Amino acid sequence: MRLAIGPRDLANGVAEVARRDTREKSSMTISGIGIQIEAMLEDIQNNLYKRAETYRDQRLSKVDSYEEFKTRLESEGGFFLAHWDGTAETEELIKQETQATIRCIPLDIPSEAGTCMVTGKPSASRVVFAKAY
Repeated sequence: MRLAIGPRDLANGVAEVARRDTREKSSMTISGIGIQIEAMLEDIQNNLYKRAETYRDQRLSKVDSYEEFKTRLESEGGFFLAHWDGTAETEELIKQETQATIRCIPLDIPSEAGTCMVTGKPSASRVVFAKAY
């Protein structure tokens, strides 16, 4: 948020408030502006969080084979849920071959037994891989 208060604004008891997330501008009275700004910052936080969540969800998909992972990583980019055997060696191999790294180990998805896309070893659940740009 950007807050602008010029000499005329100050004389009139108002301030211009510009939201950087929606690019909306509005005028607020200076008295009680703290409460209004607090509410607006909360709204901005919720808006940014929802936007990031939507972005992630639209670009998140499951892959089951290493070949599919590499092909889709290069052609589409995004975030990929894939089984991993849990070893640093496999993680490093994936990083060296694709520049993709583990972004997180999701806590909110059900565990799903499978096999590591690279080694074929058992895996208790999927992790999120992506490439940094």
